[in-house]
Amino acid sequence: MQDSTFKPGRRQLLLGAAGTLAGTLAGMLPAASALAADSDYPSRPITFICPWPAGGTADVTMRVLMQLAGRELGQSIVVDNRAGASGMIGTKALANARPDGYTIGQIPLSVTRFSQLGVVQMDPLKDLTYLARASGQTFGMVVRSDARFKTLADLVAYARANPGKVNYATAGVAGQTHVGMEEFALNAGIKLNHIPYKGGAPALSDLLGGQVDLLADSSSWAPYVEQGKLRLLATWGAQRLPRFGSTPTLKELGYHVVMDAPNGIGAPRGLDPKIALKLREALRRAILSTEFKAACEKIDAIVMYQDADEYRKFVADNYEHEKKLIERLNLKQMLG
Repeated sequence: MQDSTFKPGRRQLLLGAAGTLAGTLAGMLPAASALAADSDYPSRPITFICPWPAGGTADVTMRVLMQLAGRELGQSIVVDNRAGASGMIGTKALANARPDGYTIGQIPLSVTRFSQLGVVQMDPLKDLTYLARASGQTFGMVVRSDARFKTLADLVAYARANPGKVNYATAGVAGQTHVGMEEFALNAGIKLNHIPYKGGAPALSDLLGGQVDLLADSSSWAPYVEQGKLRLLATWGAQRLPRFGSTPTLKELGYHVVMDAPNGIGAPRGLDPKIALKLREALRRAILSTEFKAACEKIDAIVMYQDADEYRKFVADNYEHEKKLIERLNLKQMLG
């Protein structure tokens, strides 16, 4: 935005009242132009950077959300998938984009961990503009239906008697599910053997094939649980899932682990506050719509709306939590 403040110099002061009036009117023109630009936003399509592969659970819900937000703004929002490095490639691309309101994106909460581990070179508290928190994923621990573990208590008892013999799969080192499992193991006083994969799909495939004992992942396992091929031992949210109401949460079972990976929407730092406000209002209406709620329910996700200030505070609090968790779990050593 241009500077609209009129600063008369010595020459203008000598020109008299007529000159002063002319200069003042001239000085007002940039402000009028800037206001016109704000009122025209958005005047062209907006790009939304999704840091996950197309077709995944996060991608599906974000596409629905962007359709709804685009409808509110009167412009299309084009999804650009920038997957890789546990979501950090897309997050870094968002931070490096022009702060003109035409590039926004999903911010994985794990950026508060990966930035401190050096996986991504950025400061999530300084390099991003937070617009709104949207929804959270559902995580759970599953075994095959023919496994010896009928309950989580069975798993813990076996792991205590056989340290390091239970293999569990996740979508990668230092991701949400890996950290959640290690935090659970620490609380339970057991040692498990982590088998990292490059994504949730191959990890699920190997569980079904018998190559690993247990899988910690988002709700990719849900249809297999309903088909009777997998058994859900526990979920990780603050409350039980309506779809799997008979399965307890880790918190219920006495393990102080609550993890739902809340994701939100942001932009690069330096975004004009007036443009940010338009985006925030459009996102608020889209997130709280019945259409978005229905999209989330299809993958057992939870609507977790927060506006910009509350969302940024949530991220800052999580940053401090991750700092302590990195030390407790020795995550830097795990990354090598």
